[in-house]
Amino acid sequence: MAAGGGDPAASPMKTPSWAVRIRGADGEIAGAGILLTPHQVLTCAHVVDRAEARLTAEFVGAADHSVPAVPARVDGTAYVPETRDADGDPSGDVALLRLERPRPVEETVRLHRLSAPGREVRMYGFPYAHNGGIWFRSTVVGGCGRDGQVQLSPVSPGELASPGCSGAGVADSRTGEVIGMVLSGQLDQHGNRFSFMSPAETIARHLPGLKPHIVGPTAVDERLLPTDDGPSPDLLDEPFAQRLAAWLRDDGSQVKISVVGPGDAARAATLRRAITLADRELRTAVSVDRASLDPPGTVPSAGGHDLAVDASGVTAAEIAERIAERMGLWQHPEDPPLDRIRASRATLNLVVVGVDEAIDPLPLLDLLEVLRAGGSRLLLVFRTAGDCHRLARDRLLTRPARERRARLVERLRDLTGPLAEDLHERLASVVPHGLRPLDSDLVAAHAALADLLRADDDGERDRAGGPDLDPDMDRDPDRVRHPEPGRDRDLDRDLDPERDRDLDRDRRADRGHDQEPGRAPARAAGPVPDLGRYERLADRVAGRLAAGVAELDRLRDRRDELAGRLRGYHVLHQHSLQGEEDPAVDDLYLRAHALLRARPCDVRAAEAAVDAYTRRVDDHGGGDAR
Repeated sequence: MAAGGGDPAASPMKTPSWAVRIRGADGEIAGAGILLTPHQVLTCAHVVDRAEARLTAEFVGAADHSVPAVPARVDGTAYVPETRDADGDPSGDVALLRLERPRPVEETVRLHRLSAPGREVRMYGFPYAHNGGIWFRSTVVGGCGRDGQVQLSPVSPGELASPGCSGAGVADSRTGEVIGMVLSGQLDQHGNRFSFMSPAETIARHLPGLKPHIVGPTAVDERLLPTDDGPSPDLLDEPFAQRLAAWLRDDGSQVKISVVGPGDAARAATLRRAITLADRELRTAVSVDRASLDPPGTVPSAGGHDLAVDASGVTAAEIAERIAERMGLWQHPEDPPLDRIRASRATLNLVVVGVDEAIDPLPLLDLLEVLRAGGSRLLLVFRTAGDCHRLARDRLLTRPARERRARLVERLRDLTGPLAEDLHERLASVVPHGLRPLDSDLVAAHAALADLLRADDDGERDRAGGPDLDPDMDRDPDRVRHPEPGRDRDLDRDLDPERDRDLDRDRRADRGHDQEPGRAPARAAGPVPDLGRYERLADRVAGRLAAGVAELDRLRDRRDELAGRLRGYHVLHQHSLQGEEDPAVDDLYLRAHALLRARPCDVRAAEAAVDAYTRRVDDHGGGDAR
């Protein structure tokens, strides 16, 4: 039995006992459902609408294979129709049915909260061509829209959820747990195929009465929830809220480190607000509405984090276990959670508050370093800018940023060095007919390399300045900010080595740091290279260089093929002449030979010349023996 109850969905050889086929008054299949309790079936609101007043629930996975049919109706007010805002963003579309006769409790299943980005899932629906039910496989792409719905990508084109699948349970292929419900499938105008599901957390928000039947750890630790005796929810540090929302909407930065001091009530309330609004189960309908009165840019995306934990007074092992449980890493429970996390290669968006207040901060940093290296995104909040904070900044931001820059420098050197030489060698041998000129791409790569090397030189000079820099100022690893006397020292200390120069300039303009007495102001840094942009440039240049080299190699191979053909025909022609001369044919040969020997070789012209020569030889009977 699965951890959530009911038949495990992991076996594709078995029809799940919780799978329900729903028919309307006309006897047609209106959709699917999930048997959550002996009396209740979860389905989509539009399935109820399609079936009109009379509903029949059919249990295709019954133990006796009899497919019992039970009349059903909407369970009280447990009906949330789909609505769309001015942007066409959908919300709701969930309903709960009550059966006239109960089903055995062992046929039921509980919904499971699970963070499953990139995981394979399966759904059991009833499309018209498979009325008895069929499994569809998909991969979780990620959250979409304001309601916390999740986008799925079919494993194969034929596995797109179609009519008859709405309301079907979505089971995680690894654990067998039912983690959501199919809403719809779409084929867009570009031929892309997608399915959408409402995850357990979103269903719980729309139908709070189902929470007793939803298991698995919540995404937010209880200690991070707003409390009556905590900071007023009306307190809001708007710039901080905007930066938190940007990270939770995936602004491109992998790691963000902030300091929220014990006495900073506004920042503490702002942080709790962001964590709450980013959770699918806790966010409110008021804030997610398009016409929300929340300040612009301060509302994060639904599902912006997969897990938010309070590290205060907790061990790194306990946090690792919490992460493993949230990610469904239950296999091999005898293995330490860190080993399971490392072996899974799964990623998540993780918020850790009070990193420096953990029982063992250094092992916690080890865990966070494993997660960062594996591709997880981290929002880390410290209480003070002490030694732990500086060590985290070095291990999770400064050092990875330098390593990333170093890899990018080496890649650009390779592109502008050996790969460019390979291209020029081929350009010297054949004329690049139909090949896009690559000079501008190589110039851009050279400029990017020069920019990175210049920034590295500036960074070395800054580090050599030693006492001129405030060691307690929480700087980006690639930039130094101007202190502004007269303003409170900023405790946010947003660290993001990838932030573009415009945002950095804006933040320097409206944020500052008190300089310590006796310390000289920090020197201003020059423009900060945008590593993400340069990496995309390197990808683009590498792709074009590879395509160019491949095309030039094709032309060189064609040139060599033509040269061999010309030699063969020339030998045949010489044998056929038996000592006589044919000046006209010889002229054609010499022209073709000269074109093939030219550097760069015009392969098109050489091909035409070789064709002219071989046709003339064939006309004279010299090519009959080929």
